[in-house]
Amino acid sequence: MGDILFLAHRVPFPPDRGDKIRSFHMLRHLAARGRVHLAAFADDARDMDRPELAALTASRAIVRRSKPQIVAGLQALASGRPLSLTAFDHAAMRRVVAEMLAREDIDTIFVFSSQMAQYLPAEPGARVIMDFVDMDSAKFAAYAEEAKGAMRWLYAREAGLLQGFEQAVAARADASLFVSDAEAALFRGATGAERVEAIENGIDTALFDPAAAFAPVEAGEALIVFTGQMDYRPNIEAVSWFVEAILPRVRVAHPEARFAIVGRNPGEAVKALARHDGVTVTGEVADVRGWLAAAAVVVAPLKLARGIQNKVLEAMAMARPVVASSAAAEGIDHDGTIAVGATAADLEEAVNTLLSDREHAARLGREARARVIARYGWDARLAPLDALLGLAATQVAAA
Repeated sequence: MGDILFLAHRVPFPPDRGDKIRSFHMLRHLAARGRVHLAAFADDARDMDRPELAALTASRAIVRRSKPQIVAGLQALASGRPLSLTAFDHAAMRRVVAEMLAREDIDTIFVFSSQMAQYLPAEPGARVIMDFVDMDSAKFAAYAEEAKGAMRWLYAREAGLLQGFEQAVAARADASLFVSDAEAALFRGATGAERVEAIENGIDTALFDPAAAFAPVEAGEALIVFTGQMDYRPNIEAVSWFVEAILPRVRVAHPEARFAIVGRNPGEAVKALARHDGVTVTGEVADVRGWLAAAAVVVAPLKLARGIQNKVLEAMAMARPVVASSAAAEGIDHDGTIAVGATAADLEEAVNTLLSDREHAARLGREARARVIARYGWDARLAPLDALLGLAATQVAAA
């Protein structure tokens, strides 16, 4: 096979947040099968030079993304395009992609996230694999249902325009990938698209292992932990809901209970939650495993969630008892190894039960880790990519 051009809306390293975890493992899988050329945006100065990617790529071009949101918004309104695209529209990236396609023997273009599909040439002349991950237009449609006034109109506009773009891209792609069967079915139903596949997220169970080496966190015996990127709206809504509607009732039964919100870039709304009794907002941490290992319970009370939640897989792999909302658990084949609730009362009851019965909590955690090991290893989850690349099993074995 020829070379692969990998387009990513964020540099796929380090694998320390949901999208970068998936893109990193996709990149690593592809790099084991052919020469990969990476073109990606960096929204963090540290991502402009990631030497760790040298072993995975034949060449790399990183473009710093610094367009202000207000500028992207004005461009979207003026052009009639989705904000999701204008925010990632950059002349330097267009040059980079054109140069790589002209210089290298590319026979597969792997597009990670819909924002990067705008860089596909009109006539690709190569196999196109489009990893949408989630159906972003459905996310904005859900936002529109909850919003009012101008924001309702803006979200509805974004949902409609983005779905039209997603549908057009899928029609051009040789395969369109989604993170779960449910997400793939949603996309097929909404767009009528064909050649749609589900490739689930996995988990590195050697890294996320309670027996691995990592710095411990001393945080008491009744610690409840949430992990995630804390400038992401669904995460902000999740921790706000937990602090305001669930934690006070948990602390009636367990006054010693504390809630740690662990993740980078907490905004003012998240930081303000630390004013509540028993709440800690850590900001970015060097290694989330110490906080997970210290947790008596890990919670994922997301009201809006798409696909498979890495935060849940990581907690399961660390043998922690997990309490998840129905939305957060929907894409995960957990086989009853996590507690799931639809309402604040459901989640409160599940947390209280686990805090009261530590033996049951430990057993649930052990079962969750066993389930993840059996079901979510990255090699098994990404194996279907080989057929999409046109590789026979004998070629993979020889790679």
